[in-house]
Amino acid sequence: MLTTTIVLIILYLIYRWSIAWINYYNRLDKRFGLSVWRYSYDYHVAGKRDISILDDKEFVLLRRKRNRAVTFMYLIFFLSFVVFMSFMNQLLIQILN
Repeated sequence: MLTTTIVLIILYLIYRWSIAWINYYNRLDKRFGLSVWRYSYDYHVAGKRDISILDDKEFVLLRRKRNRAVTFMYLIFFLSFVVFMSFMNQLLIQILN
């Protein structure tokens, strides 16, 4: 149970680190918005077509980096959920015994 707690703390710190990277990318270009949980291509500007690498190479490369950071954040979030369920299982076993 102690190791699961330590793993949860480490995963939380990694999660906060990934959120900091997403916020950093959001501040680099105002077209990203302020959302942490959404991929940058999920919300298009009404009436505009999506920006391709030929239109704005710097923005598209930055968008890809940000989307990788969001994917990493989701990975850590769901991994934390699995570890938390293991922690709850161990805790319930301790209580019931």
